[in-house]
Amino acid sequence: MMNQTKVGGNKRKIANIVAMAGLIIIFIAYMFPFLMVVINSLKQKRDIIKSPFSWLFTIKGLSFDNFVKAFTQMDFLNAFKNSLIVTVSATVLVTILAAMLAYYIVRHNNAVSKATFALMVASMIIPFQAIMIPLVSIYGGTLNVLNHRITLIFMHTGFSMAMSVFMFHGFIKGNVPIALEEAACIDGCTHTRTFFQIVLPLLKPIISTMVILNALAFWNDFLLPSLVLTDKKLLTLPLSTYSFYGTYSADYGTIMAGLLLCVLPILILYVVLQKQIIGGVVAGAVK
Repeated sequence: MMNQTKVGGNKRKIANIVAMAGLIIIFIAYMFPFLMVVINSLKQKRDIIKSPFSWLFTIKGLSFDNFVKAFTQMDFLNAFKNSLIVTVSATVLVTILAAMLAYYIVRHNNAVSKATFALMVASMIIPFQAIMIPLVSIYGGTLNVLNHRITLIFMHTGFSMAMSVFMFHGFIKGNVPIALEEAACIDGCTHTRTFFQIVLPLLKPIISTMVILNALAFWNDFLLPSLVLTDKKLLTLPLSTYSFYGTYSADYGTIMAGLLLCVLPILILYVVLQKQIIGGVVAGAVK
């Protein structure tokens, strides 16, 4: 029995070591491009072209000039303001509206709510590329409302509603007891007051999850803002980084620095909310 236990223990240890080695390889594969961006952002253009995969200690021309140039050329403060306005507005709207709609669908088990939920889930499989041309044609040619931040916020909110409602629906159904709402109703609370004072505080884990997921999508989105915004004063950070590309060449060091400046704010938000994100995703998707 001892030999069998020892053999089983050795096999388990070997399996754990192999699994850990695989995870380390996957981690390195995912982090390698980001590491190359960080390293090349501190190099001069000639060093990037000559040896893009060389490490920092092999390069003598190490400097932070790329960050200064990127900050100035992409008009970072104005682009940051535009991205912040669009991201915060769209995230707040989609969070509140999706939570309210999901709550109604869960608590009203009728044909209308079932059909609404089914249509929203079905819409998740439609790729944005399939509707972007009609979208620009209608909003630009017919309604003439492109090149406005409000239009971009409206589109971000609409395209994110289906996934957000799906996540809120799963969380409310499995984690919000109806007994609390019945007790509030007995005490004289209206449906609106019950939702905002009783239900909404219980949704903090899934709210944190949806805030970071939607904020990441809105902040990093390039395709939709490129279709809606053309005025340089309204460009978001991803669009501003495109100014580093010339007709025949590109300043790669400045591009890398600009990308890091774009990623840094949302990366900080993710680090702050990472515990809530993991818990909310598991609770919302599984239950």
